[in-house]
Amino acid sequence: MNSTDASSAPATSPSGPGSYSGSYSAAVLGLGAMGLPMATRLASRLTVHGFDIAPERSMLASESGITTFDTAGSAVEGVDAVLLAVRNAEQLSEVLFGANGIAPTLKRGAVVIMTSTVGVDAVVEVAGRLAELGVDLVDAPLSGGPLRAGQGDLLIVVGAVPSARETAAPVLDLLASTLTVVGDKPGDGQALKTVNQLLCGVHIAAAAEALALAQSLGLDPEKTLEALQAGAAASFMLGNRGPRILQAWDPEGAEVLSRLDIFVKDLGIVTSAARAVALPTPLAAAAEQLFLQGQAQGHGARDDSAVITVVAPRKPDSHA
Repeated sequence: MNSTDASSAPATSPSGPGSYSGSYSAAVLGLGAMGLPMATRLASRLTVHGFDIAPERSMLASESGITTFDTAGSAVEGVDAVLLAVRNAEQLSEVLFGANGIAPTLKRGAVVIMTSTVGVDAVVEVAGRLAELGVDLVDAPLSGGPLRAGQGDLLIVVGAVPSARETAAPVLDLLASTLTVVGDKPGDGQALKTVNQLLCGVHIAAAAEALALAQSLGLDPEKTLEALQAGAAASFMLGNRGPRILQAWDPEGAEVLSRLDIFVKDLGIVTSAARAVALPTPLAAAAEQLFLQGQAQGHGARDDSAVITVVAPRKPDSHA
């Protein structure tokens, strides 16, 4: 694992000699597309508890060496760390403090590792409530898909007090290939991820617009993408989303690797954060509107590359 803060690195690396203490345990709540590979990765070195509302996901987890439970509360009882991946701030609050919330069950000194993008304010509020129970929140939004999660190749940014980072280190070290400590308080990780999502959302929208223009001008789309990636216009998002953007006009569309409505949420977080500090973000606002239009047109559950269909609902005819 690469870390930009040496003081945050655990004493033992998963790739080096030695091992984590056998008494350390973690719970993963939600064993879906990301939760299951993360839990499986953790189970290679740690005691891992798992919970999912879908019995078939729990069965898959059991086959991967994860001890599954019938309720979230029983899964987190006595563990050192709880890994959460939630859809939004409301779901985060419900999981922790709702009618069946896990917060009262957590042992003092445990940490909740929050891996989703939900915004600074939500994390700060939740961290305060957990602190009253003697539990720290580790703000650790991540990037990378299911394959990278299973390989321990995620990019994770962290905001948390040093003692909480130390408690969470066995989990973070196993999941991250690059770990960046951006601050000593919850919310700092969300702040950096907010900046990251501004760039990602604008890049995807720009890539879709550019490739729609290329098609309309009669250019070969695959050759155009190859040429762009070889020059100054290249970017990770163009290279990653470009091939999927070109598939968006196909009847079945591109494989869903990241839903379009995730960027509706994330760019909403971006523009709300910018308004709160009186900073104009016209490019982010324009990109947000494109994704909102895509959602309104029924594309929310499609891959985010489908945003090209907002710019060009049908594949443009070649004018070559």
